[in-house]
Amino acid sequence: MGPLSARLLMQRGRPKSDRLGKIRSLDLSGLELLSEHLDPKLLCRLTQLQELDLSNNQLETLPDNLGLSHLRVLRCANNQLGDVTALCQFPKLEELSLEGNPFLTVNDNLKVSFLLPTLRKVNGKDASSTYSQVENLNRELTSRVTAHWEKFMATLGPEEEAEKAQADFVKSAVRDVRYGPESLSEFTQWRVRMISEELVASSRTQVQKANSPEKPPEAGAAHKPRARLVALKRPDDIPLSLSPSKRACASPSAQVEGGPVAGSDGSQPAVKLEPLHFLQCHSKNNSPQDLETQLWACAFEPAWEEGATSQTVATCGGEAVCVIDCQTGIVLHKYKAPGEEFFSVAWTALMVVTQAGHKKRWSVLAAAGLRGLVRLLHVRAGFCCGVIRAHKKAIATLCFSPAHETHLFTASYDKRIILWDIGVPNQDYEFQASQLLTLDTTSIPLRLCPVASCPDACLLAGCEGGCCCWDVRLDQPQKRRVCEVEFIFSEGSEASGRRVDGLAFVNDDVVASKGSGLGTICLWSWRQTWGGRGSQSTVAVVVLARLQWSPTELAYFSLSACPADKGIVLCGDEEGNVWLYDVSNILKQPPPLPAAPQAPTQILKWPQPWALGQAVTKTMVNTVVANASFTYLTALTDSNIVAIWGRM
Repeated sequence: MGPLSARLLMQRGRPKSDRLGKIRSLDLSGLELLSEHLDPKLLCRLTQLQELDLSNNQLETLPDNLGLSHLRVLRCANNQLGDVTALCQFPKLEELSLEGNPFLTVNDNLKVSFLLPTLRKVNGKDASSTYSQVENLNRELTSRVTAHWEKFMATLGPEEEAEKAQADFVKSAVRDVRYGPESLSEFTQWRVRMISEELVASSRTQVQKANSPEKPPEAGAAHKPRARLVALKRPDDIPLSLSPSKRACASPSAQVEGGPVAGSDGSQPAVKLEPLHFLQCHSKNNSPQDLETQLWACAFEPAWEEGATSQTVATCGGEAVCVIDCQTGIVLHKYKAPGEEFFSVAWTALMVVTQAGHKKRWSVLAAAGLRGLVRLLHVRAGFCCGVIRAHKKAIATLCFSPAHETHLFTASYDKRIILWDIGVPNQDYEFQASQLLTLDTTSIPLRLCPVASCPDACLLAGCEGGCCCWDVRLDQPQKRRVCEVEFIFSEGSEASGRRVDGLAFVNDDVVASKGSGLGTICLWSWRQTWGGRGSQSTVAVVVLARLQWSPTELAYFSLSACPADKGIVLCGDEEGNVWLYDVSNILKQPPPLPAAPQAPTQILKWPQPWALGQAVTKTMVNTVVANASFTYLTALTDSNIVAIWGRM
C-alpha cells in the first residue's frame, strides 16, 4: 500500500461525499499501512471525522500532527505500535482499541488513561478502574516530587545558578523518587519527569507589566487582535445565543483613568487601588504565546484566624488551577489536569486529625469544570486527594455552604444542582463524599448563592432562564426537589425568563444581581421579597436601586460583593475595566431612591500590560473578587491574564 489519497478516503468514508470535510467515519483497516503513509496534510482535511479504524496495519507510530480534533473513536488493534504519547492530540477521544500491539505494556495503558481523561472504554472495557489507579498514582507521585523539591531547594547555596540547579532537580527527581511496583516504573518515571518540569516551569511564568514597573503605556496603544471575542463557558453541544462579536461601548465615565466617579450623593471612594501584578500562569504547555486561555473564577483562601484576612487567591481556567500570593505575585502552587477545562473554584476550612492525634485546621480547595468532576485539592502538598464524579455534563459553578464547612453545592449543565457532604478526610487525606440533595432546574444554573440570613435553609441560583430559590433544609423528607420560587424583575426588559449571570449578597438582606444586555445591576431586598411572597411560586423582587453598568449584550461577566459587610460590589466588563460601587452610600439615601441607575463610585481602567512585545489593550474581565479587608483585588480575563490590584 502506498500513500493515502483523497479518492481512497472518500471511497472508504461515511457518509458518502465528494468532500473530505463531510466524512464522519473512516475505515482504513487491513491496508498494510505504514506510519509514513499517514499524511497529516491530507488527514487534517477530515475536519468532522469522529470515528477512525486503523486496525490490522503495520503502524509503528502515529504522526503527532494529524489534526483530528473531533475524533471520538479510534481503533488501532493489531499493529506494531510502541508508544502512545501521540494520542494526546485527540482530546475528545472516548473509545480506544489497542489490542494486538505486542510492544505495548501495562505502563502504556496507564499513560493512555492519563493522556486521555475523557476515555470511557479501552479495548472494549470500562476505563474507570484504570483512571482511578492513575489518579492514585498521580496523587502520590505529586506529593513525593513536591517534598523532594522542597528538600532540594533547601540545600541550594545562594551562589548556585538557578537554571542549572533546576535542571539538576529534574534529574535527581527522576533518579530518586520511587513509588509502586517495579512493573510500573516506566510510567512512574515518566510522570515524575513531567511533574518535576511543571514545578520548575511554574516558578518562571509571568507577564511583564506595562512599559516599566511603575508606569503603564499610553491608552492609545495599537489594539492587538484577540483570538476569541466572545467569552463562552459552555460545552460545544450547547447552541450559542450570544452576539458573535463585542460592541464598542464607552460608559459615561469611561474617560476617567481609574479615578473616582462621583455618586449621586457626592461620595468619593474610600480607597485607592493600583495594579501590582500581571500573571500568565494558566498557559497551555507553559507557553508565553498563549493569550487565548479563558480564565473564569477565583476565590480568596479563608483566613486562619478570626478577624484576619487572606492574601492568597485561587484562580482557574484552561487545564490549570493556580494559587497565588497577591503581595508578591508568586504562584505558590499549580495543579493541572490535562483534558480538563476548569470553570469554578471554592475554598473551605476543615478541622482534621493528624496521624499524631493532633487537631489541625486545613484549607481544602474544590475545583470543577468541563468533565463534571469535582477535584478536592490539598493545596500545600500540590495534589488531588479526592474526586467526586458529580455530574455527567460540565459543572458551571460550585460553592461551599457557609453554615456547614463540609457541604458543597455543584451546579451543572445537566440542569441539576446537587448538595454533597465531602466529609472529613482520613489520616491519608482521602475523602468519602455522599450525596444529600438533588435540586432540579428548568434551565442551566450559572451562579449559586446561599441566602445570607438562612444559608442552611434557602439557596438562590442565577440561571439561563432567571433567578430561582430552593428549600435546602435537610430535615425535610424529599431528597429531590424542584424550584420553590422564581423571582422576576418586572421593570423593562428584566422580565421572567431573562438570564441572571451575576448574583451575590451584599449583606444579610441586599442582593445584587445582573442579567445580560441590560446595562444595569439590580439591588433588591431579600427580606421584603421573601416576606411578601405568600404562597406564590413567582414573585416580583422588591427593587432598592439600580446600578449603571456596561451596555454590552455579552453575557457571563460575574459580579461579586466584598465580604465583611463593606458594601462594595465589583464587576468587570468587555473592555478590561473593573466597575466598583460603594453600595452602602447608595442604600443610606432616604426613600424613594432615584429611578435612574446610580453611577459607579469608581472605574478601574485596564492598565494595558505587555505580552509578546506589545500591549494587551482590550480584554474581557470575566470575574473580579476582593479579599475581606479589601486590600487586594483579583481580576481574571479571557486572554489568559490574572491582574492583581493592591490598596495604596
